[in-house]
Amino acid sequence: MEKFKKNQIVVYAIVLMLVVAGYLNYIENDKTVEISSQTQNNSIGDAQLVSNNEIQENNSNTEISQNEEISEENSKNSETEEKQLNNDTNNNEEQITNSQISDTDGYFANSKIEREKMYSQMLETYQNILENSSISEEQKSIANQEIKKINDTKNAIMICENLILTKGFEDSIIFVNGDSINIVVKSVELSQEQVAQVQNIITREMNTPIENIHIMKK
Repeated sequence: MEKFKKNQIVVYAIVLMLVVAGYLNYIENDKTVEISSQTQNNSIGDAQLVSNNEIQENNSNTEISQNEEISEENSKNSETEEKQLNNDTNNNEEQITNSQISDTDGYFANSKIEREKMYSQMLETYQNILENSSISEEQKSIANQEIKKINDTKNAIMICENLILTKGFEDSIIFVNGDSINIVVKSVELSQEQVAQVQNIITREMNTPIENIHIMKK
């Protein structure tokens, strides 16, 4: 009987040892699993961190590249706009210059046409007087004198304008108003020598004192 009890105690002790050993093994395995899990999570976290850094770096490089492309494009556009502006400015200046030249040429041409119309109307008026039978001979004589005076003035103007061209002027026009004579020459500058040349021509061809001669440039 005592031997049976001893054997039972030994069995209990062995079972208890197995239970304790199993519990200790469970605890050890649980810690291993936890450590493994933490290691895996840390590894995943590190991987995510590296991935995010790479993405941010790639995004940063992409943004820098895009900014450089935009900057280069803006620079090209700026250069193109500047060239276009310069071309437009040059074209505008050229158009203004051509317009000024055209206006100047038009002034001389139109003024000569208007002057010729004036003289033609005056000659026509005096010619009508000569053809009118009711006009006295004295009035007709005056009309003849005026006609001769107009024709002489026209001839003198033509001679003077041609001589002025020989002095290097591109064009000129002469207006006679009684004893006063106005001359407009086409020239950017007008030196004292050129003024003297024009005065000499007008004085000689039109028998006009220098003080009655007025010279202008256009």
